[in-house]
Amino acid sequence: MKNEYQSNGRREEKRREEKRREERKTTRAGYLPLSSYLHISLINHIIFLLKPNPTMKLLEKDFAVNQTGSAKIVAEEPDDVWVLYNLILPGDVVSADTSRKIHLDSSSKHHAASRVKLTLHLKVTTRDFHKDSSTLRLHGRNLHHNQHVAAGSFHTLTLEPNKPFHLCKKLWQNDAVQALNEKTASQPSNSNPSNSPPDLAVVLFHQHHAEIHLVGQGATARCIKVEPTKKTASGSAFFRQVFSALVKHVDFNVVKSVVMSSEEFRRFVWSEARRLRKRWLEENKTRMVVVPTGGHEGDLGKVLGDPAVTDLVKDVKVGAFRELWEMVCNDSGRACYGSAEVERAREVRAIETLLICDELYRNDEVGTRLRYEGLVKSVKEGGGKAFVYSSMHVSAPQLAQLTGVAAILRFPLPLLHHP
Repeated sequence: MKNEYQSNGRREEKRREEKRREERKTTRAGYLPLSSYLHISLINHIIFLLKPNPTMKLLEKDFAVNQTGSAKIVAEEPDDVWVLYNLILPGDVVSADTSRKIHLDSSSKHHAASRVKLTLHLKVTTRDFHKDSSTLRLHGRNLHHNQHVAAGSFHTLTLEPNKPFHLCKKLWQNDAVQALNEKTASQPSNSNPSNSPPDLAVVLFHQHHAEIHLVGQGATARCIKVEPTKKTASGSAFFRQVFSALVKHVDFNVVKSVVMSSEEFRRFVWSEARRLRKRWLEENKTRMVVVPTGGHEGDLGKVLGDPAVTDLVKDVKVGAFRELWEMVCNDSGRACYGSAEVERAREVRAIETLLICDELYRNDEVGTRLRYEGLVKSVKEGGGKAFVYSSMHVSAPQLAQLTGVAAILRFPLPLLHHP
């Protein structure tokens, strides 16, 4: 009897080990669409999707449009420093803590020196943005005398992430107020959408594997890739493997719909829900949509562009790119792409909607960045719309193929291609 118990225990332990091995294979994480070489674990990817969007902090606010005022600000990420470069102008007064090396005894041959902390109040004369270190160097005259720095002497302050400072302006122009409000809001209107919760899940079947994608407002990420094993090579066994991944990684309390590329798999899901008595799945049958595909690369873009899915995704950027693409394919004359053509369309105020990749809009080269920021600003001032596509957006690779900048026009410009 004892040997029988031991034998049963060994068999049970073996079954548990096989189950754990199978789960490890099933939950093997995939990679982000933005690079086929960027592999991250599933848990890190979910943390990335759900963490709060970092924004610049406005600790104190005492200003209004077209009035004198001040603000206490803390940059939290490198891109915030670029905003400060555009916000702080010559003539502004910036106060921040810094340190200086002070010689203590000038009578001795061996000059003793010490680094002391102090606060400088600089009236800015020039500023330099350093992209490599993501710092902003402000040059100007010190306004207030202290023990170590005389008033009127020239000094430099360096602003960087997580370093608070005070900014005083004689006149807060509307552009400056708007830029600061957008960047410091809890949910900025032009914030990176990659942190938004997913609107839907997409289950794509390829020839030798399946993928589950999560689609949010402006961001799309593949959360898992399911490959058949020797034991699950048959159709129903592989469907069961994908079904397990779907149940494990898709929260129906968050996503609004599930799009599948296989009608057969949808029927299998319904059948499994009944068999396993997963009532919550049965109650969500109407939220499962089928959009058949051919199983080739790029199917996700086709799925999201399908009329049956467009209304499910609360992402105007998908609709904007779809409209642009249709115009390009139909050669309607109401679409253009490429820096030179878009610029000529802007000159005649013909741009209704501007589409631009994040790589251009936030380019590391200062001149390029200023150029495209000016383009976006000009389009908005002319009553047009401007959409910046992050590298994680499903339409970003296709927009990049159109040089990364394109526009939908208010009226046809057939001669635009022939300056």
